[in-house]
Amino acid sequence: MVARVCSVIRLHDTARGEVVPLAQRTPGEVSMYVCGPTVYGPPHLGHGRFSLVFDILRRYLIWSGERVVYVSNITDIDDKIIDRAAAEGRPWTEVVEEFESVWWDAMDAIGVLRPDHDPHATAYVDRMVSLIANLIADDRAYLTDDGVYLSVGDVVGYGLLAHQSLEDLIVGGGDREVVGSSQKRHPADFALWKVVKPGEPSWPAPWGDGRPGWHTECVVMSLDLLGEGFDLHGGGLDLAFPHHENERAQAVASGQDFAHHWMHNGFVEVAGEKMSKSLGNFTTLTELVERHDPRAYRLLVLQAHYRSPVEVTVETIAQAEAALGRLDAFARRTATLPDAEPDAGALDRFRACMDEDLDTPGALAGVFALVTEVNRLLDAEDPTAAAPLAAAARSALDAVGLDLRDASAELVDDDALALARARDEARAARDFAAADLIRDQLVAEGWVVEDTPDGTVLRRP
Repeated sequence: MVARVCSVIRLHDTARGEVVPLAQRTPGEVSMYVCGPTVYGPPHLGHGRFSLVFDILRRYLIWSGERVVYVSNITDIDDKIIDRAAAEGRPWTEVVEEFESVWWDAMDAIGVLRPDHDPHATAYVDRMVSLIANLIADDRAYLTDDGVYLSVGDVVGYGLLAHQSLEDLIVGGGDREVVGSSQKRHPADFALWKVVKPGEPSWPAPWGDGRPGWHTECVVMSLDLLGEGFDLHGGGLDLAFPHHENERAQAVASGQDFAHHWMHNGFVEVAGEKMSKSLGNFTTLTELVERHDPRAYRLLVLQAHYRSPVEVTVETIAQAEAALGRLDAFARRTATLPDAEPDAGALDRFRACMDEDLDTPGALAGVFALVTEVNRLLDAEDPTAAAPLAAAARSALDAVGLDLRDASAELVDDDALALARARDEARAARDFAAADLIRDQLVAEGWVVEDTPDGTVLRRP
């Protein structure tokens, strides 16, 4: 990889409501915590989007010369896990094992780098009990018949990530956290610990066996692995409130310096609606990668700004696959160009987009402009001028994790090559019916058939 001077990236901070430079606790290093999945079922497209958004950010920071410490958790105990296990009559640990495996398979399929640390909630229960005990001792949390609750009225700035006061949040109502025990001191107080119910898994605690609340898991794991004052906390926009707000509240209540920057990505939509099971438009990420080129979802995510909604339909995925075809064709055409340093001006323009709130649509438009110019130069038989631009395009795509496929990476067997030559001969003889039959045979055997000035090119989808 070419040595690069690290730039200072500016990102939207949910807490401040504006784009600001990403401050670093340690120069040359970025500490990131991104909320991971609750493993009770296959990941949906929203899971895929947040994973890709933060993978792109992580890869770009590394490409820019930063050392990134990336933590993303696994919630392996939760009401949804327990409910599924009960409904299917099997141990909750079996549900966790199955769907954690499905999760990692999906992440591998879409090219998401594994985290540096993937803490599991059940491994941190002792630390959660300690945090809760301290909050009780400081009168920041209190016991009820069904658990332990945090007193949010005592938390300075509660509602920061929602940009609403505590009173406004209550007036709005309707949130799943503004419910619970009738013994709560305030409607917005939320559970740190849930008293065990018959048949549920539990852990010991001084105030009674039970299990931790969801919000307590992440605050403990992030602070344990990244330390106080870590640089960035991220996730989907739906996590900003209540989950991230309640994480922050526990840190504030316990006197700990928490995340310094909050970053959230927008929703996945179909026909303008948020994708969800309740709306009947739910499609799993597993289904997408089984039916389409997994790279197409990364490209679709790159084409939309991370804070904007992204429309995921059969049509938009097909459009992304067509754009991938253009990039793959570029890779094949430039595979034999001489090695060259990436064009500095082109990389500067790429960085300028990425450094301004991760403007991937602008950065990607610049890459496609480079592809067009490289093709023009090659048509004009000027490989010397084309090589630095091609190298810049490849470097930029590498920075955002978009792999290209060129002919050099594919092994075409002798039988397929013979059919390709026969097809070229049929086309040269203007026997298009025979050429079409051969094409159909190749497609049936799993080949993508492309017509080029040099004849038939075969590649795997």
